[in-house]
This record gives sequence, structure tokens and C-alpha cells, in this order.
Amino acid sequence: MISYEKDFYSWTHEQANLLRHGQFNSLDLPNLIEEIETMGRSEKRELESRLTILILHLLKWRYQEVRRGRSWQLSIDEQRFQFCKTLKDNPGLKPAVDEMLKDAYQLAVIKAAKETKISKNVFPECCPWTLEQLIDDEFYPD
Repeated sequence: MISYEKDFYSWTHEQANLLRHGQFNSLDLPNLIEEIETMGRSEKRELESRLTILILHLLKWRYQEVRRGRSWQLSIDEQRFQFCKTLKDNPGLKPAVDEMLKDAYQLAVIKAAKETKISKNVFPECCPWTLEQLIDDEFYPD
């Protein structure tokens, strides 16, 4: 058996081959379970990261009107697309989005304050936009 710790890549191929051939008794179940759980956490982090970046760009759009431009609009569009695609690919994450929105907003405010030099106190305490607005292709806050 290939060592999980010493050659992860080869271990993944070995485990896939064992599954493919129904050799379930030979599987490295503890590590296989851990990797599957890690994959789920990774998808959740990806979704939250996309949401954070989307909110960050919308905050900058809203609070730095003089710097608005095509590039910022395209960045917003890209993050919307990536967020929606990740959620579509992982519909089981939908129930977690409301909680994610709270955390993503708090992090986006911190990043926006750092990048814009605007005081954190200027930004609303809670996200001023609904999820529907955030993913609406026509929404750009004024």
C-alpha cells in the first residue's frame, strides 16, 4: 500500500483504483474519509471567498465613485459569475449562504478599509445588500 503521508498523489490514484475495482477492504478509510471531508470544506471556502471578493468590489464601487471604471465592473461581473457557478455546482451549500454572507461582509469591510484607506466606521455594520442584489447582473450600488 502506498503511504498517504509520503506520496499523496500516488495514494490518490491507488485509492481510486481500489474503488474502481471494488476492493473496499483494501481502502485507507481514515485518510480517505478525511480527504472527502476536506474537499467539502474547500468548496465552502471557495464559495465564501468569491462572496467576500464580490462584496469587497461592490463596497469599493459604492464608496470610491471617482475610481469606478470598466475594470471594476468586469471584476464584479467575474466574481458574481464565479460565486453563482460554485453555488450551482454545490447546491448543498445554499443553506449556509446566509451565515456566509455575514462573515464575508465583515471580512470585505476589513479589506475595503485597508485597500481604500476609508475608516471601517464609514461602512454599514451589516451588509446593505440582499443576496438577490449581490448576484443580480444589473446591480451596481450608487
